[in-house]
Amino acid sequence: MKLFDKFWFLWLTLICIWNFGWPNALAHYDVLVAIALSIIIFKIKLKK
Repeated sequence: MKLFDKFWFLWLTLICIWNFGWPNALAHYDVLVAIALSIIIFKIKLKK
């Protein structure tokens, strides 16, 4: 298993879009979005 694969980069890109797109979001929203995106990426990886 690669440490950094394309799904990790996809997750990182989405997190960056969230953080720069909504810079005034509260910290707990940042955490919730990161967790939600992690779950989505994990489910996508399972389907492959």
